Amino acid sequence: MIEFFNEDVSLPDVLSANTKIWILKVIESHNFVAGDINYKFCSDEHILEVNKQFLNHDYYTDIITFDYCFSNVVSGDLVISTETVLSNSKLLNVDFNTELHRVIIHGILHLIGFKDKTSEEQREMRNQEDKALSLLSSFH
Repeated sequence: MIEFFNEDVSLPDVLSANTKIWILKVIESHNFVAGDINYKFCSDEHILEVNKQFLNHDYYTDIITFDYCFSNVVSGDLVISTETVLSNSKLLNVDFNTELHRVIIHGILHLIGFKDKTSEEQREMRNQEDKALSLLSSFH
């Protein structure tokens, strides 16, 4: 089950049942099934506290992914700062909703097993994000 929550910010307007269907389709396209997936949308300050508390990182980020996957079942908690997503969308000169969807699916791709530490992994992650985003138009 995919759930959307918010902490100290409003839920983004673009989120809908279709967003959940899209996420499920991406998961299924990689031969996984969805377990419990929780998205929490929050402010920069909240994600900074999560980063400090759970990862000992003292910096802002757009997403933190907590992996609870087992076997081929994708489960996790994904914390997304909508403030950082907005900043990044302006920096990259892309629409906020596009950047938000990229971050939403980025976390799922991590849960599926994609990494982004090396330049090769980053290229593959971007390729997978683009592939997932191309599916999105059929659900919105």
